[in-house]
Amino acid sequence: MNLGKQYVLYLFRWQLSSPILAGVLILMSNQNQWTATIVANLIGGLVFFWIDKYIFRNSIRFPLWEVQEDIKCVDCGQLTRGYRLVKTNNYDRTHDKSPEFRCERCSRNKLQRLKDEGIEI
Repeated sequence: MNLGKQYVLYLFRWQLSSPILAGVLILMSNQNQWTATIVANLIGGLVFFWIDKYIFRNSIRFPLWEVQEDIKCVDCGQLTRGYRLVKTNNYDRTHDKSPEFRCERCSRNKLQRLKDEGIEI
């Protein structure tokens, strides 16, 4: 999600919080003002945490690659510079216990296979 869209959603979400919080304050008008405000904010936090989590979810604009020198390509066995895709929108090998590095040619082939499987790169 681009930053402009995030900002517009956040502003819209911010406006939605006003009537909800005002409603709680009206319902609790016979209570102490501080107590009513705290309860209203707790309710707002319970509701809007999930909306904010959606708005600000992590979206990777560029894939994260790891590059190492002098590796043995897992596919062809060539000793060369190695590449591995670590993370993109719906692919995450951040905590991979046995990372597989590939030469440039085999890495391109693997990338195409991932695209064919529907991985967004």
